[in-house]
Amino acid sequence: MTLSIAIIGSGPAAFYTADGLIKSENDCCIDIIESLPCPYGLIRFGVAPDHEKTKNVWRAFAKTASHVNVNFYGNVELGRDVKLGELREMYDAVVLAVGAGSDRPIGIPGEDKKGVFGSATFVNWYNGHPNCRDLNPDLNVKAAVVLGNGNVAIDVARVLVKTPAEMAATDLPDYAADRIHASSLTDVYMVGRRGPNEAKYTNVELREMGNLQNCVPQIDATQLPETVTGDMSDRDRRVAEKNLATVREFVDRNPNEMPKRVHFVYYAQPVEILGGEQVEGVRFEMTKVQDGRAVGLGKFYEIPCGLVVAAIGYISKPVADTPFDDRAGIVRNDDGRVEEGLYAVGWIKRGPSGVIGTNKPDGKLAAEQILTDHGAGSGKDGRSGFEKLLAERRIRAVSFAEWQKIEAAEIANAREGAPRKKFVTVEEMLAVIR
Repeated sequence: MTLSIAIIGSGPAAFYTADGLIKSENDCCIDIIESLPCPYGLIRFGVAPDHEKTKNVWRAFAKTASHVNVNFYGNVELGRDVKLGELREMYDAVVLAVGAGSDRPIGIPGEDKKGVFGSATFVNWYNGHPNCRDLNPDLNVKAAVVLGNGNVAIDVARVLVKTPAEMAATDLPDYAADRIHASSLTDVYMVGRRGPNEAKYTNVELREMGNLQNCVPQIDATQLPETVTGDMSDRDRRVAEKNLATVREFVDRNPNEMPKRVHFVYYAQPVEILGGEQVEGVRFEMTKVQDGRAVGLGKFYEIPCGLVVAAIGYISKPVADTPFDDRAGIVRNDDGRVEEGLYAVGWIKRGPSGVIGTNKPDGKLAAEQILTDHGAGSGKDGRSGFEKLLAERRIRAVSFAEWQKIEAAEIANAREGAPRKKFVTVEEMLAVIR
């Protein structure tokens, strides 16, 4: 008998799971179910528009989606169109690969003011996610504060200050490009609770900030330690040492050599968003690092700004009919096993950490677990039952071949030098295949 598997979501964790099942050479029928007409999840909407090379992993995922044992069903949303219980009745195994698409709250007074955004929402906006297309952030401000010291924080800061020429060969949507490039923004403050030794950005991302056409990095030399200290792996120590050497290169940069500046600020935790209805600044408490944690010193200062983007982590939304851990923001699981026939991979399994490739071991393990638990399958309806349900409910699912037609239209519509011009609404995508 054929082993039937439904994978909910179509980001890296989903495709790595499908790939693991394919490579097992077992008789598997694998259905990838995605709420949007377009696949790839984080690859399409989480990677910065000016990091096109990082997105190239989609080519491997496209091969997986085109495999004879795999079907893609886009524009089908779990909860709205089909219930988890229904899928579990139809398939031998159901894999949750829904990621972590919500912003972790800042947890301070004033975070609900206008002009305050989480990075998931803001990044989705400038990446053309249909659900964030109408965010309309007011960028007519002089200063912005980005909370966080990781790669997402650097991505946000960099996209905000790059010139039109620097972004010309990207898939930055027109609506976002128009607003960003018309902005009066001159200063971006990237603020972290701990120091440069604890910062989570990679050296490649960090060095980019020193080579911008219109923006100069700024850093206070007094915030830089002499050496890298602390309990860390040899690999992490090498990264920290490279980062420390790089930020030292920023110390002597003239703040007036370019029209815009990105300020690297360390040892400060936000305690209040200031202003009336609209954000007018952020109040910070100075910190020190003690046993790897940021500890407040009781000394405060303020940074005036008209925009705040909190890049402090993502969290998954609860998934109906699953044992969800609200505090951790994950589905409760035993190394990926949730319940009989139900599995979790990626960020919904372990929280939002790592890079794209970090999800590969999750996918491989899930494939092994499914094959161990269910062997050759139980004879459930699987794909035939699912397609019957879609037909009965008149749900317009988008196949992978249809997605490729949408993709071809995006490529054909791209401005010169750009990889694609994204459709930014579901209606635009579906219009291509009607």
